[in-house]
Amino acid sequence: MSMTQRAVVIGEYGGADAAKVAEIALPDVGERQVRVRVHAAGINGLDWKVREGYVRDAFPLSLPAVLGIELAGVVEAVGPGCTRFRIGDRVMGSLGRIGAYADFVVVSEANLAHTPAGLDDIHAAAIPVAAVAAWQSLNYAGPISAGQRILIHGAAGGLGGYAVQFAKQAGAEVFATVAAAGMEYVRSLGADHIIDYQSQPFESLARNIDLVLDYVGGGVLDRSWPVLSGQGVIISTASPDIVARTPAGRRGLWFMNTPDGTQLETLAASIASGALKSHVSEIVGFNDIPQAIERHRTAPRIGKVVADFLR
Repeated sequence: MSMTQRAVVIGEYGGADAAKVAEIALPDVGERQVRVRVHAAGINGLDWKVREGYVRDAFPLSLPAVLGIELAGVVEAVGPGCTRFRIGDRVMGSLGRIGAYADFVVVSEANLAHTPAGLDDIHAAAIPVAAVAAWQSLNYAGPISAGQRILIHGAAGGLGGYAVQFAKQAGAEVFATVAAAGMEYVRSLGADHIIDYQSQPFESLARNIDLVLDYVGGGVLDRSWPVLSGQGVIISTASPDIVARTPAGRRGLWFMNTPDGTQLETLAASIASGALKSHVSEIVGFNDIPQAIERHRTAPRIGKVVADFLR
């Protein structure tokens, strides 16, 4: 085996040209860790935010750094004390840090799940961040319950699509903001009220909302405070500075998901069985990851974009 491998690396924070394909050393496997031969990796909005330094306080880095946070592949080595996985197992997971865009990645065994037999690696790689983060963010301020009114910004994306489904399964009334291209997709997931954010002011269509899930950030977050009910809360995965931007008398919380291999295994089984829908909108090759990260920044996506490392 070569002692180096491909990786998508940033040497400094910056724009579209900051992420580059480079050769790096193979990682050593440690206590209760697994080294995975990566077959596919999900591309996320977090990638360009890390690349540009927008979330440097939440994700402090020692540069140069490898981008990417979720993957699917095959166990290539196991470290001392690892009991859940064996060499050759198909696995999927989220790192809880960046570093997934490399041919071989070391992951804590607690962050990994066995990939269900009914899922290929491409679709498995689209699940670990989006499904777990959607579930956790939806319940972050307290368990959701039947009858709640929930507004989801970015409902056609990876996170948003799962959040719509989880909220509906709990009996909530779901308002969803999407681009026109994603309206039919979100309707198929069960959203009750679908708002084209490019032509319809959501503030006049969504009122008395108990929970806003902000997967977009920016001006969308700033416009969302008036729609809340008296006890309503906004949870943002997109704006690390939400607390500073929260008006007096309102509740706003920043959310970062916690990798959980056990929870991921349960959710992946639901997707494999068809109880939850998952959507991969585009598959790119390894060398195209930097360009795909930039497209994620500039254009809304339906579902997830996944990089196929075996292309």
